[in-house]
Amino acid sequence: MTAPQAEELAALVSAESPSDDLQATAACARVAAQIGTARLGRPPEELQSAGRLHLRWRFGAQCRVLLLGHLDTVWPLGTLGRWPFDVEGDRATGPGVFDMKAGVVQLLAAASMLDDPDGAWVLLTSDEEVGSAAAQPLIADAVRGAAAVLVFEPSADGALKTARKGVAQYTVRVTGRAAHAGLEPERGVNAAVEAAHQVLSAAALADPAAGTTVTPTVVSAGTAANVVPSAATVAVDVRTATLAEQERVSQALRGLGPVVPGAAVEVIQGMRVPPLQAESSRELFALAGQAAADLGLPPLRGVAVGGGSDGNFTAALGVPTLDGLGAVGGNAHAEGEWASLAAMPQRAALAARLIGLILRRRGVN
Repeated sequence: MTAPQAEELAALVSAESPSDDLQATAACARVAAQIGTARLGRPPEELQSAGRLHLRWRFGAQCRVLLLGHLDTVWPLGTLGRWPFDVEGDRATGPGVFDMKAGVVQLLAAASMLDDPDGAWVLLTSDEEVGSAAAQPLIADAVRGAAAVLVFEPSADGALKTARKGVAQYTVRVTGRAAHAGLEPERGVNAAVEAAHQVLSAAALADPAAGTTVTPTVVSAGTAANVVPSAATVAVDVRTATLAEQERVSQALRGLGPVVPGAAVEVIQGMRVPPLQAESSRELFALAGQAAADLGLPPLRGVAVGGGSDGNFTAALGVPTLDGLGAVGGNAHAEGEWASLAAMPQRAALAARLIGLILRRRGVN
């Protein structure tokens, strides 16, 4: 890793940026803006969407290839107090270093290496970890007419991400009737018992053979130990490899009905991101393989993963998309996440070569 990249990574990780803190994400964006300005020779456009700050660099009037990343992390403000940025040997650690601040450094380094960046746009968003509701209009505007999107999310043990499952989240709301649990429980309608039925019904919709997972996660009910619960909620996480499976599960969840007499059930859909299917990345992955060969790098690996990203969204818009061009490391969203410092210059060079190949082509379709 070069000294400037090490300094840039330290500065970004030290600017905490939990998704739900708009001031913190804006402060991190300004750090990224300083890094990008030094790298790219011009300041970014500061874009406001839903009260959030996002950054965009445009080289040329038309986007041919979008370099996409995000600045927000899953780590709460104050995490740095107990877990500051640190380097041990080849490993840089700290909250958000792998997902995806090392990727942001690599993205900006790759863009700075282009001989002719005309047609390359950079977009750094601030709400990817919570579904990109604010960023999606900006992303859609940028990729209109583009030939490719390169997403600098972390790699999967060095492999590029050629497919991602679709992600959908639901909340099952149960309404019952409160009663004294000791004196007259029969007068109540137990929302917790109904929620238990809904947990089992939702989980039964999974289809491992099709790559579909349906996972009840957060369950809450009740107000006091001696009161029949009058309300309950169940959060359900759904991951699917195909649009057909995503729709099947969606219809089944929306069709859930009460089992306990007198209970009512409402299913509310939250975030829904379509899958990034392998055909969306096939030609770009082949082109990345050519870039690696040109640089004398080992053959690239491509894998399908369960987590979603903004690449799912761009692929759904019909734009060829390749993901996982970011850091080599591990433990995303977990204590001890890390990024390999030695891999960063190599990955930046690979991305730069790939961008150049795309820009010299008429299109990737």
